Parts: sequence; C-alpha cells; structure tokens
Amino acid sequence: MLKIILLGWIAGIAIMGFHLDFIELTWWIWLAIAILIFSFGIYKKESYFYRPFYKALILISASWGLFTTGYYFADSALEQRLQLKEFESQSYEAIVYIKNIDELSDDGHKQIAEVLNRHKQTVIWLLYLKQDKYQLNQKQSLQLGHYYRVYGQIKPVHSFAVVGAFDQEKWFLQQNIMSAFSVQSIQPLSFDEIYRLGYQGHLKQQQSFSAKFLLSVEMKRLEFRQMLQTSKLQHKGLLLALLTGDESLLSNTLKQQFQQLGISHLLAISGPHVLIFAFMLSWLIQRLIQRYCPHLYLWQPRQILLLLPFLLSVLVYVAFVGFEIPAIRTLLTALLASIFLFFRQSIRPFSLLIYSASILLLFDPFSILSAGFWLSYGACFILLRVYQTIAQLPQDQPITWTQKIFLAAKALVESQSKIFIALLPLVLIFFQQVSWIAPVSNLIAIPLLGGVVVPLDILAACIWLIIPALGQFLFQINDFVLSILMSILDILQNIAPHLYGVSYTPLMMVSLILGMLILFMPRGTIPKAWALICFLPICIGVKTQPTVLNILDVGQGQAVFLQHPEQIFMIDTGGSYNENKFSLGERVVIPFIRQQGVRHIHHVILSHLDQDHSGAFPIIQKNFEISQVQSNEYDQKMQFKNNFSFCQQGQHWSYENLKVEILSPKSDELIHAKDQQNEYSCVVYLQFLNAQPYQNFLIMGDAGWEAEYKLMQQYPDLKVDVLILGHHGSKHSSAYDFLATLKPKLAIASAGFDNRYGHPSQELKNRLQALHIPLLTTVEAGTIRFVFENGQVELRQQRQQIKWLERK
Repeated sequence: MLKIILLGWIAGIAIMGFHLDFIELTWWIWLAIAILIFSFGIYKKESYFYRPFYKALILISASWGLFTTGYYFADSALEQRLQLKEFESQSYEAIVYIKNIDELSDDGHKQIAEVLNRHKQTVIWLLYLKQDKYQLNQKQSLQLGHYYRVYGQIKPVHSFAVVGAFDQEKWFLQQNIMSAFSVQSIQPLSFDEIYRLGYQGHLKQQQSFSAKFLLSVEMKRLEFRQMLQTSKLQHKGLLLALLTGDESLLSNTLKQQFQQLGISHLLAISGPHVLIFAFMLSWLIQRLIQRYCPHLYLWQPRQILLLLPFLLSVLVYVAFVGFEIPAIRTLLTALLASIFLFFRQSIRPFSLLIYSASILLLFDPFSILSAGFWLSYGACFILLRVYQTIAQLPQDQPITWTQKIFLAAKALVESQSKIFIALLPLVLIFFQQVSWIAPVSNLIAIPLLGGVVVPLDILAACIWLIIPALGQFLFQINDFVLSILMSILDILQNIAPHLYGVSYTPLMMVSLILGMLILFMPRGTIPKAWALICFLPICIGVKTQPTVLNILDVGQGQAVFLQHPEQIFMIDTGGSYNENKFSLGERVVIPFIRQQGVRHIHHVILSHLDQDHSGAFPIIQKNFEISQVQSNEYDQKMQFKNNFSFCQQGQHWSYENLKVEILSPKSDELIHAKDQQNEYSCVVYLQFLNAQPYQNFLIMGDAGWEAEYKLMQQYPDLKVDVLILGHHGSKHSSAYDFLATLKPKLAIASAGFDNRYGHPSQELKNRLQALHIPLLTTVEAGTIRFVFENGQVELRQQRQQIKWLERK
C-alpha cells in the first residue's frame, strides 16, 4: 500500500510547471482529509482498518492527498527558483566564487560559478569564457576555491518554445543555474578583499568540513583530467568520462558515435561505476580484517561490519563524479538497503526503488525534470524484473561453470533486450530517435566496459595516487582494451550509421507506455493480451485530428506548419546558421513535426530562399518525404528534387473547411525574384471556412512596402483576421496604410530573442498601437497555435502552458 501511495507523491511532483490552480488552492484540504481518514482507521482499528472497503478508501485518499501535496511542494520550489532567474540582458559586474571544475570545449569553456552580489542569497550562473581546450600550457583562468570580480554581459536563457524541442530553460532550471554570463574580463580577489566587501558569511561557509571535502574532490577530479590530458593515451577522453563523468576531453565525433549506437548512457556515471568502487574497497577492508583483526566478526556479523565503509565509499565516489542523478539513486538505494539489513528486515527491490525515488524528490524535486531520472529508474525497474526471473529458478541443483556462463550470457541478452523494449517510449519522448542496433552494441559494450574497462579504470586511478608509474601502466592497458572495443563499434556504426526518427502523437505515446507497462507487470497482475488493445492506435494511426496552424518559435526566422486531416503544409522552414554547432532544423523543427505524428509533408512553400526562411529545408527533406516544393526562385544549392515548381499568383488548393491561395508574385515578376527576393516573396493566404473568431490568415514572408502596395491594388476587399507580419516586423514592412486597410484582429511577428535587428521595430509597434491592433511575438509567446475545431478557432501560446517558459 505504501508503494502505491508514494507513487502519488512522485506523480504530483512530475507535473511540476503546469497550471493547476485548483490543486494549489485545495492541496491542504485533500491532505487533511487523508490524515483524518487514516487516523479514524487507526482509532477504530479493529472495526474498520482491515476491511477491504476502508483499505481502498485509505489508499485512494492518501494517494490523492500526496499527489496534491507533491504538486504544491514542487510548485513552491519552482516559484522560489524562478524569482532568481534572469530575464533581461545587461552589462554587469559580478563577484563570484569557483567551487566546480570547468567544462572544456573546442571554442571555449563553460564554468559554473556562485554569484554573491546579485541577490541576498548566492545564485549559480554559467560563465562562458574564450579559451582553447588544447592550449595545455595556459593556466586556468578561474581557479578552484578562489574569488573573482568578473565583468561581462548577462545572457538570459531563452529556449525555443516548441513542443518536442530541447528545452534549454528547463535544463538550466534543473541544474539550478539562473543565467548565462559572457565574461569579458576577470579580476582576482583575495580573501581579505572579500571580507571587506561584506561576504564574511560566505567565507565562513567555505571553512566547513563539507565545503572543504567537496572542494578537495573537485581538485582531485581536475588533477585526473590534467594527468590524462597531457598523456599520450589514444582514448584519454573516454577513460576520463568513465572515471569521473567529466566529458571535457571527449570529441564531438565520439559522442555522436555513442549516440548513433544507442550506448551514450554508458558515458554517464551510474550504479555499476559506484558499486564497483565500493565493492573493491569493501573487499580490501574485508581481507585486512580477516588477516589482522578476525575477532571483530565476534562483535558484529561481516555484513553489518562492512556496511559503514561500503556506504562511505559509495558517498565518496558519488561526490567524485559530481552528484549525478544515477549515482545519487545508487547512494539512496544502498543507504536504504543497509538500513533494512541492519534492522534485519527483508529487502524488496521494488520497494527500494520507490523509496529512493521519493526521498530523492523530497530533497531535489527538480530531478524529475531530468531525462536521466526517468531512464535510470526505468532501467532499474527492468533489471529488477530480470533479477526476479532468475531468482525464481530452482537453486537446489548443482551448477557447473559452463552453466553459470550460459546463465550469465542469457541474463545479459534478456536484460538488454527488455531494457531496449521497455525504455523505448522514454527514449522516443526525450530524443524522438532510436538506434535499432542498440541491443547488439549494448551486448558488446556493457560486458567490456562494466566488466573490464571501468574496474581497471578505477584500479588504475587508485594506484596512480600512490604509485604514478604503475597507475599509468594500467591506464595504457585499459587504453588498449578500449581500442579493441572501438574497432568493434566502428564496424557496428558502418552497419547502422544513422538514427531512425520516429513520428508519433501524444495518444500513440500514451498507448505505447500503457502497453509496455502491462507487458512488464508481474504475471497474474493484468492479462498480457490487454497490451494488444493499447497498441491498436499505433497500428491503425489517428486520423481525426483538428486543423491546426502553428507559427513555430524558430528564433530570427520563420516557420509555419499547417496540419489538416487531408494535407500537411509547411510555409518556410526556419534558418540555419552553423550546422556543426547547432542545427535548428534537426533540434527544433524536426522534433516538432515528429511529435505531430507526421511522416509525410505534402506541400512545402518557401516564401524566398533567404537562409532564415529556407535554411532548414535540406535537413527536413532528408528526414521526411515531401510531395511538392515551391518558391519564388530555383537554387541548386537547395538540392531540390523533381518536385519543385514556382509559386505564383492565382495558385490555390481547397480542402474541407480550408483554402490555401498564393497572392504574390505574378508569373511575369518571377524574373526579378533573384535580385529582389524579399519584395517578391511568396505571399500565402489561408482561410478556415466558417470559423470564428479567426478565419483569414495572411503570411507575408519578407515582403515590404512595394509588395504591400500591390496587394492593396490587386485585392482591395481582402479580409485578414491574423496578419503574420512581413520581414519579422521590420520598420520597412507593414506600412501604416497597409495595416489600416486590412485592419487585422491580431498581428504576429516571428522574431528572435534579443536579435541584433531590433525586430519587431519600435516604428512598427507605434503603427500597431495607433491602429489598436494587438501584437504577439514568438519571443514572448513561443509557438503560436490556432486550433480549428467545431467551427471555433482557439489561440494557444506555448509559453503560457509551462510556468518556467513564461516571460515576466
């Protein structure tokens, strides 16, 4: 019963960030009711407590009470953290303290820092510094355990508010980082200067045992990085990542290879890494006791006597790897198991899993926002199910070494196949891609890494601290083992060089999750055949979807996605800036399309071929089948296929309750498009037939005053309810007369946060204000959706859906 009740607590925290006002106002009432029901059952224990009806009542009330309490607890923590978040870009002089090692990269490095002078309490910022990670003789700009005055620019975190895209604001929030900061200059500060500035309390905090211990751990992590960085080992980055979780020396190519093979989770420090170190240390202590102090076993049994050093070694290694969520899960599980063992209570694996997750969320509710939380606990759930299957095998028969090896291999194959299948929904939710060769690569990589590389890595590190030459020799042996593994992985990558993108709707994903849960529940709980019913929406698809017009938040660019039950239109695709560093098409637009369950785009209209409107087209074309592409000019660099044609005035397409029409340019004007791309943009007119309150939509591309004048001449009676402003709201578009003639109910500007052009311009805002036309921007609203269903069009703004995305 307690496990189910605690699931309510976890579920309540899991909906952190959603607007549920009725829970915020009434949570304490539901909790009080649950406590009263439970107290009455205890008071009348003999009469009521053991009755099935009363037990069900306690279960439901307690679960709901903890669900609402969990939501309120998480929401309160979220509100407190959001008060410290930065929203405006500005120059600033910050007093910072460095207690974590930096993260190196090819074009600079990032440094976590405590900022002392921004709020009454210290906050954490992420500092960006320019320093080449290959300049080995250059001293670290910011030293551990030191204070600095840094000058630079506050860079508020601003995500692309698009469903399916990576939410950078959520990641910063989960890491407790309140802002980014671009450093321009650095001035060291002595302890005396910090004391005179009034930060005596912070100085005193750094003298505590815990602060000194954590700082010494960070220094040791930096020492290992510097040692491996200067070595001649071939796989130094991988050795460091597997030892400390520090990925600074890993190349982007290696990270991409591990991702394509579905083994990137092996780079995260998880339970096996922590337990290997703990077991090695416990084994050493056990041998010392047996040799020198065997009488200690007369005082306490061996298991109890070794609990404390085992837990201390787990704690030390968890600190050593930076308190990552999978490692913390291992620490909590080990602590709970030790408590059960100490009091001689039976250990139930699933109970340990639920208890450790509940305790973790009590201390850090923001862990729920991490993909690592769900994947880590999900993998543990499957491994425990495999363990239960093995434990149920008959134990009375003698087993030979050959049979043991066979059973171990069978368990490995079974666990990896089940983990791959069971975690598939979570992988698709977080990454929208899957590697079909992942089970094979995991079968090869896990035994080698977990059974050879990681233990040898830890042993080499421990010995290096005592005998550096011997430690270096062990690292070289490990480097050779990794060379063998990487050769095998290279072969597998050649077999399956790409990840497979999967498109799905929310209903399809819910069906898949429910089906998987039924399949992996213990026998006799729920009939396995019910899983087939859950998989039906995935097999037959979902056709009855409303018509939706999406103006995507793609920064300083434009992408409009029109979903209709019969046709999928895309008008512009967003831009491309530096595909090697960040691909907007791959990271933002494609994940959104996949989460709509779309596999085939019928019609792409590129208003013109400026990169901020068409730059993402090539990567989209590689990932989806496209029936027809249109633009105002042809360019071989775009790699158009045989499906290209020019857009021109008079073209139109009609479907049920939808009409799409091209208003500009005329066919004889296309010859000028190459020299005047903006003015001869493809202007698209959409009509939701018999809809209220928004029926007519005009998408201007980058068209300016000249094109607007022609439209007024050619379409004097044009009705427009929603105007997607030309050229992102430039002062040279959306003239006063044009706006006054159309009189739209709403104007929308697709622009980037803090863009250098100042879009939408102040001149445009003044025109709209004078004409009483409301303005929405993708900066403040995120993705803007118009959902047409049952004759009504509902306006939805993505940044209003989640609390941490809201603009203050």
